[in-house]
Amino acid sequence: QVQLVESGGGLVQAGGSLRLSCAASGRTFSSINMGWFRQAPGKEREFVAAITWYGGIMYYADSVKGRFTISRDNAKNTVYLQMNSLKPEDTAVYYCAANVKGSGVSWSGDYWGQGTQVTVSS
Repeated sequence: QVQLVESGGGLVQAGGSLRLSCAASGRTFSSINMGWFRQAPGKEREFVAAITWYGGIMYYADSVKGRFTISRDNAKNTVYLQMNSLKPEDTAVYYCAANVKGSGVSWSGDYWGQGTQVTVSS
């Protein structure tokens, strides 16, 4: 079992930045791949970014590539999502996921946080 708690969401103007954090507890954090997903109102949940257990490889959705950066600190059992140049279309509930697997746009996770709201105003 892995418990995940996201934080860092909020309201920001277009062009601004936010950093989301996801604190993990339970199973050995440093041995599992982690990811971020989001779900906008009326839309399905979509993959945003993923990072391997050792932090060496990152994956991004095309819509966030070059603007978002995923990172992790295994000593703190925490994964981050730095979001820059935010756009109104980035507005969504952002979820942290553990033990993620996938490729391209098709990803899944075994454990999920409760989500944190990100709202970008125009």
